[in-house]
Amino acid sequence: MRGWWREISGLVLPVACEGCGAPRAGLCGRCARALAGTGADRVRPSPEPPGLPAVHAAVPYGGAVRELLIAHKERGALELAGPLGGALAGAVAAAVRGRGDDGALLLVPVPSARRSVRARGHDPTRRVARAAAARLRGAGRPARVVPVLRQRRYVADQAGLGARGRRANLAGALEVVPGGARLLAAGRVVLVDDLMTTGASLAEAARALGDVHPPFTRRTPESFRGDFAQHEFEQRVAAVIASSPASFEINRNSRGTCIVAGGER
Repeated sequence: MRGWWREISGLVLPVACEGCGAPRAGLCGRCARALAGTGADRVRPSPEPPGLPAVHAAVPYGGAVRELLIAHKERGALELAGPLGGALAGAVAAAVRGRGDDGALLLVPVPSARRSVRARGHDPTRRVARAAAARLRGAGRPARVVPVLRQRRYVADQAGLGARGRRANLAGALEVVPGGARLLAAGRVVLVDDLMTTGASLAEAARALGDVHPPFTRRTPESFRGDFAQHEFEQRVAAVIASSPASFEINRNSRGTCIVAGGER
């Protein structure tokens, strides 16, 4: 409802950029360039939660990017779904680059709590995922959204929780809906979310997918048996619009190490 009201009021009231407040622009050129970034990259939080898939982010979180994500999620700026979806599509493309062509990309959004969806009037992550899938299809890559994850129990508000608290809050909280395993078998699964902070949500989502979808089953270094097993492990990928600037630096500093099951050696 808030999104429709914003669109109607925008016809008669002055429009300001959601990223910086510049007049007469829902998204000004400078903020659009900030959202486009310079190319998605691998990101890693510290500490890195066990079971976190390989995550690629389009841009660092902060400044105009932060304001755009909040405007879309909390203020119902639905017109930002397209630009945000474009950024997510870039992260998805980076996440699967060089990993083979396994058919259609299946974007699986990390689910929002039902109470949050009711309060906001929309599901922001699913909306942006649909925009990302459309952008990927426009670029010639078959893609669709497969919203097969749901919360199986109450989850407290994550605000104010640290990395350990978020992991405890989300442990065992997600599951795949009945019939979801069949849908996941139809292509290459990519977990998607708008933002990664501690990585707890993506790690829990990957665990839930791994319960029914073998390519997302978490493997330890001891379970690797040759190139095929390593390839299977590398199927676990995720993409987000934004992540903390530090997570980009952590990955740059760790290049050249062997990444295994959420750690290094």
